[in-house]
Order: sequence, then structure tokens, then C-alpha cells
Amino acid sequence: MRYTLSVARKPSLSPSKITLFLACKLKYRWTYFDPRGRAFFRAKSYYSFGTTLHRVLQRFHDPADTDVVSVEQAVQAVHLAWVSAGYTGPEQEQAKRELGEQAIRDYVEAHLAAPSEAVTVALERFLQTDMGSFRLLGRVDRIDEWPDGSIEIIDYKSGRSNVEQAEVRGDLAMNCYHLLVRETFPERPILATIVAVRTGNRATVGFAPDDADRFGQDLRVLGEEILGTDWEEVVPVRIPACETCDFVPLCARHPEFDISGLTLSRRMSNRDG
Repeated sequence: MRYTLSVARKPSLSPSKITLFLACKLKYRWTYFDPRGRAFFRAKSYYSFGTTLHRVLQRFHDPADTDVVSVEQAVQAVHLAWVSAGYTGPEQEQAKRELGEQAIRDYVEAHLAAPSEAVTVALERFLQTDMGSFRLLGRVDRIDEWPDGSIEIIDYKSGRSNVEQAEVRGDLAMNCYHLLVRETFPERPILATIVAVRTGNRATVGFAPDDADRFGQDLRVLGEEILGTDWEEVVPVRIPACETCDFVPLCARHPEFDISGLTLSRRMSNRDG
């Protein structure tokens, strides 16, 4: 009889996981660690809206997709890609649909009026790297290559109307993507761009190899903190985001959590779930 040794899979972290941990350790626990959180999670309209726009932009920039090359085809693609989950009702959903259509219309018109010299080399590319005690995972919206050999990492934001260079440089996800992309293109100049899809505003910064090295060192320390957290010892702390958080009923079970002033329906919904 042959026996196969079971090898523990190395834990993984992503920009979304790390960002959530920094925002609220308890929300991280209920989302990724403690199965009791599953019963309280609700679909979010902003996620559905963003997913829709990302899918359309992926098709538009895919040279192999010849069905989404014009403004009208891109607008029609919004209907085909539309995700309905999380909206409060038909009126909100219709308003968001119209907003999405206009955003895509403006984006495609601007792109066709001033085509980029860059060539898209990857769309929704999944990347990963070994960080020692964990693996860093990331999915990059788009990677372009410029005639001079520069590589540009492009991240779409459907919820923003404006973006500044300082925001790009300090964005945790963009720094993670730079770290991941740098492994594939170690000798290339690397740019990072955030695009506010609804308005067309964008900001671009250049990253140097030293930036990836410094960020990687900090990320390893943060990763160790996340993986070493004793979740039973984490005390819920009231923050502004609690007002709209799905997991308030779980945190409310802790005697030190202050629920005064929170919306009644939010406090009581799924109380015994």
C-alpha cells in the first residue's frame, strides 16, 4: 500500500485581503477566517457595478474580441455583462446601469479619438509570488507595453471620480502589482496608472526596483502580523464603517462592543444567524 504525505498549503494574501485587514481586523475574520460570517454577508451594488465595467473594458481592450470595438458595441456589452446583485431596487439599478453606459461610452470615445501607442499584453492577468511565510496573489486589470519597452500596470476604479499621483504611489494594491509584475519584467521601466472610469481621470507614476524591494520588506512584516493574529483576542472596535457593515450582529455579541446609535435594522438583522 502506498501512502501520500499531505503537505500543508502555504497561506495566501492578496491586496483585497490585506486592505481589509488594515481597515478592520474583525471584518477580515468574518470574511476570510470564521465561517460564521458567511450567513451575514450580503451582495454589494458597488461590487456588481465595478465587475460589470471591468468585464466590458476587458472585452474592449482584447484584440481577439472583435465584437466590442465601437462605442455602441461597448454600450451593448454593458447590458450583456450586467450584474444585478446588491441593488436596493429597480430604480437604483436602472440609474446605475445608465451611469455605467455613459461611463463606457465616454471611455471608448476618448480611446478611439486618441489611440494609445502602447500594446496591451495582458488582461485580467493572475500573478503570484512566494513571500516566505505566504504567497502574494494579485489579478492585474491590464498590462500595456510601450514602444520604448516600458511596462504600464493599469487599474480601473469604478467608484472614484478623481485620482492623484500621490494616491497611485501610495496605493497598496498598485504596490503589490508592481512587486508581482517586476518579477516578470525585472529590467524594464514600470509605470502604474489608476483610471477613474466614470470620469476618465487618470494618474500615472513610475516605480523603481528599489520601490519593490522596500515594499516587499514591509509586506512580509505585515503578512506575518496577519497570519499570526489570534482572532479570539481581537476586540471589536467601533469605527464609522460599522454603520453599513454586514457583520455588526456578530461583533455586537462581544460585551465590549458599543452598538448605540447604529441603525436599528442593521443591528437587529440576522441577530441569531
